[in-house]
Amino acid sequence: MHSSTTRTLVCETQSMCAATVELHVNVLTRNYVKTAFGGSLSAMTDPYFFMLVMHQLGRDYVVWDTRGEIEMLKPGRGVLTAHFHVPSEQAAALRERAKGGAKVLEWFETEITDAAGDVVARVRREVYVREKRRVTDAAAG
Repeated sequence: MHSSTTRTLVCETQSMCAATVELHVNVLTRNYVKTAFGGSLSAMTDPYFFMLVMHQLGRDYVVWDTRGEIEMLKPGRGVLTAHFHVPSEQAAALRERAKGGAKVLEWFETEITDAAGDVVARVRREVYVREKRRVTDAAAG
């Protein structure tokens, strides 16, 4: 991520995690027409849902960011902000569905807004979750 990106990750407890990311549109993060470059918007949203899920599920689960979609709604200028939150109930449901090594794909959504609060883009990120195989399980099978 560019040095012009501000990241705030808040995990007050294992069950309450949120993140806020700001992107400062400048010469490093803008496109030819001087608005936010789509690649910069993708980079600012890339790791957060998967990190929040990983934090809540713990070391017994494999968690990956598998793909993302961005719907551009208006040109992004100035400081852009995205908020990320994974409710503990959603993480618990993922944990349950992924038990026994089942592969689970889950979509998460957020919006990128400008300083006026206008929505610049809608972002969807798909996260993969699977319970890790235990060493004893692998040796037995």
